[in-house]
Amino acid sequence: MFSADVYIERRKRLRNDVQAGVILFLGNEESPMNYADNQYPFRQDSSFLYFFGLDCPGLVAVIDVEKGDECMFGDDLTVDDIVWTGPQPTLKEKCRNTGITETAGLDKLPEVINKAAKQGRQIHFLPQYRPENVLKIQQLLGTPPSTIAGHVSEPLIKVVVAQRSVKSEQEIAQIEAVLDISYEMQTLAMKMSKPGVYEREVASAMEAVVLSHGSALSFPTIFSIHGETLHNHHYDNKMQAGDMAVNDSGAESPLHYASDITRTVPVSGKFSQRQKGIYAIVLNAQERAIEAVKPGVEFRDIHLLACRALASGLKDQGLMKGDIEQAVQAGAHTLFFQCGLGHMLGLDVHDMEGLGEEYVGYTDSIKRNPEFGFKSLRLAKALEPGFVITVEPGIYFIPELIDRWKAGQKNSQYINYELLETYRDFGGIRIEDDVLVTETGHRVLGKKIPKTISEVEDISS
Repeated sequence: MFSADVYIERRKRLRNDVQAGVILFLGNEESPMNYADNQYPFRQDSSFLYFFGLDCPGLVAVIDVEKGDECMFGDDLTVDDIVWTGPQPTLKEKCRNTGITETAGLDKLPEVINKAAKQGRQIHFLPQYRPENVLKIQQLLGTPPSTIAGHVSEPLIKVVVAQRSVKSEQEIAQIEAVLDISYEMQTLAMKMSKPGVYEREVASAMEAVVLSHGSALSFPTIFSIHGETLHNHHYDNKMQAGDMAVNDSGAESPLHYASDITRTVPVSGKFSQRQKGIYAIVLNAQERAIEAVKPGVEFRDIHLLACRALASGLKDQGLMKGDIEQAVQAGAHTLFFQCGLGHMLGLDVHDMEGLGEEYVGYTDSIKRNPEFGFKSLRLAKALEPGFVITVEPGIYFIPELIDRWKAGQKNSQYINYELLETYRDFGGIRIEDDVLVTETGHRVLGKKIPKTISEVEDISS
């Protein structure tokens, strides 16, 4: 945990910004895999962690905004529990570390919430992604589960997003600490990726690195020679000479801050000339996009800058043609780049997206473009100092998508379908780094991970 002062100050700002009502924070419970006592590794809710820091199940916090009262509800372990868990601090002892002095058993929670509801006070709560917490809200407020999403507090969402978006020096240090682990993961994968090696051997070796540091994966690792599948979590392929493997992976610090790095590795140790050509396009687009990161710049403009760089490079390779500006306006480049350029990073690898992308990445005046290739852009709004974002352009040759577009000759004035046929089995390339927006520009976080063609080939050979 951070010091108690950090959490006290965060909650003070929260109360000031919400202004009125009662704020209800539901911590997470243990989640069984297949029966009650066989559980997935526990992961606390990120907003609960941000404001209270307590990384254990079965807790609910209530903040009375006007009075300034804060109470943590939870039950201490029984002797029967301790037989299985070992001795644990009491709830009151745990709460000292987060600056909360008032605690109560969970059986007292309904009384507090019912009293506030009868007084006509607003009960603020965030969107829920765990079904057990949806049921808790139903029990506390009498709201049917099917309608709970319509009762979340938009003022609370906006305040939490605004606060969590700007990272403190301590938070940045947490992210950089796990980027050191990402460095080990990525360089190990580059060295291990050889013909005859299974993807699962590399994926498991990277997870072992993470576990050896007392950390966890920040998301299920993507390590695949089928990089054209953007989120490919299968590891059954045996790597062959001439393949490339996309390695999109990350670690999570003990305080649950995430890293998220992607590199593309030549399995033979060297890229082919064709692979070098496409890799150079992606690297150039990423470097130009990172260079554009600074306060006040809308990220959707940086996304479009990267799209133009990708399209221009593809034109140089003969895969696209015509006027590049017009091609991008028509969305022709989305045959090759179907997703967004990046997202927020922090306590969640896609930071705060459980609160709603329209609040995290967009504003009342900056709305999502619903067109293919743009609707997946998770972050569009103007950047601010303290934001930590990913920058991850890619080029993906998806045979099914190529076939569909070619059948309708979609954007044929900008796409060389004849040459594209020879790239059907190319796969995909993605390059990703984690970037801090500073007061005057940006800083790429973490130790420099091999990224240029020569750097990647040197460590892979």
